[in-house]
Amino acid sequence: MTTPPPGPAAVPPPGCPAHHAPGGAPGGLPALYGPGFAADPDATYAGLRRRGPAHWVELAPGVPAIVVTDYTAALEVLRSSQFSKDARRWTALVQGRIPMDNEVVPLMGFRPSLLFADGDRHLRLRKTVDDALARVDSYRLRSFVRRSAARLIDEFGPAGSADLVSQYSQRVPALVFTQLFGCSDEQTERMAVACGQMIDAEPAIAQRGSEDLARCLAELVADKRRSPGADVTSWLLHHPLRLSDEEMLHQLVVLIGAGTVPQSAWISSAIMLLLTDDRFAGDLSGGSLTVSDALNEVLWERSPMANFCFHYAVGEYDLRDDSGAGLRIPPGVPVLISHEAANSQVARELTVDRRAANHAHLAFGAGPHVCPAQGLSEIIADVAIETLLDVLPDLTLAVPAADLTWRHGPFHRSLSALPVTFPALSAPVPQSAPAPGSVPAPASVTPDPTSGGQPWNPPTSSSPTPPPGTSTSSTPPAATSTARRPGSVPGGRRRGWSSPAAWLRGR
Repeated sequence: MTTPPPGPAAVPPPGCPAHHAPGGAPGGLPALYGPGFAADPDATYAGLRRRGPAHWVELAPGVPAIVVTDYTAALEVLRSSQFSKDARRWTALVQGRIPMDNEVVPLMGFRPSLLFADGDRHLRLRKTVDDALARVDSYRLRSFVRRSAARLIDEFGPAGSADLVSQYSQRVPALVFTQLFGCSDEQTERMAVACGQMIDAEPAIAQRGSEDLARCLAELVADKRRSPGADVTSWLLHHPLRLSDEEMLHQLVVLIGAGTVPQSAWISSAIMLLLTDDRFAGDLSGGSLTVSDALNEVLWERSPMANFCFHYAVGEYDLRDDSGAGLRIPPGVPVLISHEAANSQVARELTVDRRAANHAHLAFGAGPHVCPAQGLSEIIADVAIETLLDVLPDLTLAVPAADLTWRHGPFHRSLSALPVTFPALSAPVPQSAPAPGSVPAPASVTPDPTSGGQPWNPPTSSSPTPPPGTSTSSTPPAATSTARRPGSVPGGRRRGWSSPAAWLRGR
């Protein structure tokens, strides 16, 4: 295979596996954007996969890239030291052939964060994040989710209908993460809006969201330098490795970005699955499948981060699959992992029961850049859905499942809306308090004698005894060997789930 075109408007040379793909973008490249791709990305992935493990595509008008759709090849890229995460290697952007206001640049452009770092610098930044997230108490996190979910259900519950994307799944993660960060209510709302804007298809809106989020986080860092608390922001600020204000800002950008938009897509897609898929709706009434099973199924079939994990070959790299098909990848070109295509390739070989017990998907990445917040994300999604279904057991779609639509764009697999109806609530949602002693008091910030008096509290092992059957690990599990948390089996108030599957699919 030959190297890429010298400019975004040039036609790829003969032999490029994307060159002859039907229905592609102008110039012959298949498009990973637009209404057609959003409605049926699997058709695009299937066409690309037939031509080998990696392919030339267009991420946005005038933005060529290479996407990896094969599972084994994706693992190779994610784990290889021959690929860099440093976006300053993106030749077309550096040379000005892609304008800075292009809609994909806010997510792909370089930031001084762990997401774009390699080697020792990545290890340093990653350690600060790992240490701070390890201090998050899982019982307190569950209480944050329950309280946030109850607040939102109280808002739309009396109406008897809601859009579970805009009124629930988009807002729960933002409320929870900003509580973890120690944000004020005003900062919480501003950050939630900014994160949603960053993935908008309109370039001006995406850029405005990126700028607004940076301003919010800069204010938060300044606040926590003046008044540290028992929160992730303060723990990062006062880590012995001493992040600069710029590093702090961009570490938080990664955490809030990764913790809100993909989390929202995960929650809403899992709710949709529970409402529309006979395998889950039917089995939930009997208690043989859990909400955790539905969440895992979404990661296999509709990965919230559909195409992400940008890499750049440090030299020409020959990427091939077991059949010998492949692509010679040149340096200077973004190489994306198609989490959705790679996962669904393996999912087709597994029955639903085997997928429920298998966590080898790549939805959280793999290798040195595997998601550090996987364990926290699982808790947030699970508790958000459990709370919703416990309070509103008679949820049903307000439209036929075939009428649901997906947001446009190459990076996320996210519903545009999820309209539902239910018996209207006549009383506020009870906000159950955690069991006595289950949530430890906030830790104070104390000086660390080994860091020149810099405040720091290492993670402690004196957590309260968890309920029977609950994992005690506070370390996020690795991507390809995930220890599975037991899901709560639906029961109690959730008798509405015994309704016929046809009714669950909506009228």
